[in-house]
Amino acid sequence: MLRNIIKARSARAVIVLGLAITAVPGSGAAQGASLAANDGPTGCQPTALTPVPQPTQAQLDVAGLGDLPLAPNSARRDLVAAPFNDPTDVDNPLFPISDLHSAILNGHVDGKVFHTETTLLPFTKIIEWAPGQCVRVLVSQYMAFLDGNLQETAIDLYAQADDGSVWYLGEDVNDYSANGFIVTTEGTWQAGIDGPFAMIMPSDPQVGDAHRAENIPGNSFEEVHISQIERTFDGPSGPVSGGIVATEIHQDAAPSDKLFAPGYGEFRSTDGPDVEAMALASPTDSLPGGVPAELTTISDGADRIFASRLATAAQWHHARTIAQSMLDAWVMFSAGDVPPRLVKPTRVALEGLVTQIASRDRSATRSASIDAAYASNDLQLRYRPVTDIDTMRFELWVRRALVDATTGSRGGVRSDVVTLEWIRDRIAHTLDPVTRTQLDALVGELGAAVVDDDLGAAADTARALREVVADLI
Repeated sequence: MLRNIIKARSARAVIVLGLAITAVPGSGAAQGASLAANDGPTGCQPTALTPVPQPTQAQLDVAGLGDLPLAPNSARRDLVAAPFNDPTDVDNPLFPISDLHSAILNGHVDGKVFHTETTLLPFTKIIEWAPGQCVRVLVSQYMAFLDGNLQETAIDLYAQADDGSVWYLGEDVNDYSANGFIVTTEGTWQAGIDGPFAMIMPSDPQVGDAHRAENIPGNSFEEVHISQIERTFDGPSGPVSGGIVATEIHQDAAPSDKLFAPGYGEFRSTDGPDVEAMALASPTDSLPGGVPAELTTISDGADRIFASRLATAAQWHHARTIAQSMLDAWVMFSAGDVPPRLVKPTRVALEGLVTQIASRDRSATRSASIDAAYASNDLQLRYRPVTDIDTMRFELWVRRALVDATTGSRGGVRSDVVTLEWIRDRIAHTLDPVTRTQLDALVGELGAAVVDDDLGAAADTARALREVVADLI
């Protein structure tokens, strides 16, 4: 994944040989809970100006970082942390986590399609980052997909100091195989336990400034040098001024550039030919009014094709007619104001649906209809509440689980369950207790069916889960 390539994590890899799922509901949040207990630490003192502990030269040397072109202390902006009196009001324009409820980034890694979803979760945590110094942090969920498969999840913790600088207090990382197994938790760390917290964005970055976004040699280390300011970038809704370019120095990779833009935060990352860039953010790119009719046509058409039996020539002909109407709607919609980085994914999804219908492959057609619906749903982030979009994403992953179960892909269902567990954490707070319990129980049953290698039961459970979610959409 580009996140791991760019950050070039090393050391402290943990290989997990079991399944990356459990029968316990809400395991996405549970995996992130190790970062900090919800009730917080005790003995917290009034927040104060505090020197940030730094690794010694000996630590840098034994971690193989001694020869990196690191900035002198005179250029560092992160050696002392200002007090944290309102830490969850993170409104630094270049890293506005409080005001950035959801973001889609996309690109390519190793020649494969790369897609990420970053979501601000509806709760906070308390971290004791130095003896007696505690800070309440925002919790952000990151999910990355490579070629349509879940590749990485992370829970990231952020807080803003009184001077406007934003600090990074830890992350809980899971990397997955295509079959849904956790293969490593490399790069997981928590401030105050594994090492010092780190500055993710200065309050007023200037050329020549430097800070460390991660500062634990041997685990996670990244020094950032501000190389350009007041740049204008092409954004999802037009030009974005006031951006900066930062050169990142990694512990075991060549330096790379990352762009940050007001209203978006991390805007574009590159590592050789690999790219991850901002496609759409809410509410930054939100527009008034309801969902455009063309996007509704695409979503409704995808639903109808998925629900079709696709068994007779007449049913295949009808599916082709629906797909053509979806393409026609896209041609009309794409002639207007469309976030540029979502144009190709949507077009490819719709053309792929037409191709699969022509092949008369029922399972491939149903999968392609899910891709088309997902593409339309991403575009609808401009017009609908984030939780509505995430609820629809959840339902679409239930559809994937149903297709994978009926086609005999145990690994596919396993990966789908892991994805559902994580997306569940974005929408759980919107559900009434009974519905939440029912949803959690069914996701648990779906995971148990995979463990038991009973894909028939998995398919039945996916159908039952779809009925529950249908009432939420």
